This record gives sequence, structure tokens and C-alpha cells, in this order.
Amino acid sequence: MLEEYKAHHKAVWPDMLDALRRSGWRNYSLFMGEGGLLFGYFEAEESFAASLEGMSKEEVNQRWQELMSPFFEIPPGARPDQAMVELEEVFHLE
Repeated sequence: MLEEYKAHHKAVWPDMLDALRRSGWRNYSLFMGEGGLLFGYFEAEESFAASLEGMSKEEVNQRWQELMSPFFEIPPGARPDQAMVELEEVFHLE
């Protein structure tokens, strides 16, 4: 299902992109490794928690998460965005 997942992300719905921007997501990237390991990075306008909370209120996000759920190994009834965790930056080279 990796190619299908990539195809969805080459054509993210415009209203989903608008919702991300409204919720303070900036410089958002997804990276995929072999076997489907996925790493996402974004800079939050306010905070990680505020950005997630903002998206949780967006109707388009509910639809997108439902579409993406089959691509993730998550607990039954959970959405992929509920499995996100904030990582601590320990090094940055500018």
C-alpha cells in the first residue's frame, strides 16, 4: 500500500492544506523509509499541542484521517494523527 499512500500525498486536498495552515502547521514534510517507516516534521506556529488541537476541530481532517487509517498500524478506533508524538531536538546544524 506504500505507492497508494504516496499517491494520496501527491494530491492532498486543497481544503486539507488550508486546514493545516489555519492550525499553525509550517514547513511540514513527510519522509518514508524502506518498509514504510514514516517520519513527519513540521514547525508549529504556536505549539505542537495547539497545532494538533486545531486540526482535531477541522471536519476535513476527520475525513482525511479516515482515508489514511488503513495505511497505519494503530489501535482499533484510533486515527493516525492520534499516534503522533513530539520529539525533542537534540542537535541542529544551520
